[in-house]
This record gives sequence, C-alpha cells and structure tokens, in this order.
Amino acid sequence: MKNDPFKIRRYRPADNTPLSTIWYEASVQAHAFLGEERLSQQRALVQATYLPQAETWVACVDDTPVGFIGLIDDYVGGLFVSPAYQGKGIGAALLAHAFGLKGNLSLTVYAENRAAHRFYHHHGFHDVSRHSVDDEGLPFPIIRMRSEG
Repeated sequence: MKNDPFKIRRYRPADNTPLSTIWYEASVQAHAFLGEERLSQQRALVQATYLPQAETWVACVDDTPVGFIGLIDDYVGGLFVSPAYQGKGIGAALLAHAFGLKGNLSLTVYAENRAAHRFYHHHGFHDVSRHSVDDEGLPFPIIRMRSEG
C-alpha cells in the first residue's frame, strides 16, 4: 500500500462529503486539543464554505479522494490527508502541486500541531510570526508561515 498510485484533480461538488470526512478524521488526530464540539462546528463551515469557495485540489487513489489542499490565492487554507494514507507522499505532492500553481505560499498552523509545523519546515516554509490566540481570539496559539523563494 505504500506506493498506491494517486492523481491530483480539481474539486467537484460530489467531493464535499468525502473531503469533509477526511478533514474531520485528520483534524481529530492533529487538532484534538480543539475539542469535538469545536471540530464539529468547523466541519460545517468546511462543507458549506471552505471546500466550495476555495481553489481546492483533490488527491485520489482509484478515483477515491484521500486528501486535499485548499488555496485562497497564495494562502494554504488547509492541507489534509486521510489518516489511512498519511506518510505516503500525498501531502507533499499536494503541496508541490500548489507551489507549481502559485509559487511562494503562506499558511497558518496551530503551534500545538508540531507534526504539521515540522512538515511545512521540511518543505521550505519558515515562521513569520507567532500569536497566542487563533484568528477567532481563542486561546490556541498559531504560527504564520511563508515559503522561502
């Protein structure tokens, strides 16, 4: 399974439910500190707003979505891979696809999500600023990052 072939394609409306499921399952692992109630609220926003309105690219194995990246201009709104497919190069491929489209990128990562922070550092991002609260003013520290070019 390590070398499952995957392809990257544009988001389709039929992807909404599978991608929000991927988002939720990956978020429960990476962002457990936010709590299930908050993650459920965010999932509704992901489904209603973020997936359809962002420039979303989907990684598929045998036409089944296994990960995605959502872009807003050169900002990475989200990069999520199904837990069953993490560590197989899908996140790196989605990020490389975004670099190919946009050049330099920026993003925000929760400081507590150390694995994501390391992943982005490994792929050429550096810290721009740190904040003790998230974009909604809640006590979840965030790190703003930008790719080096």
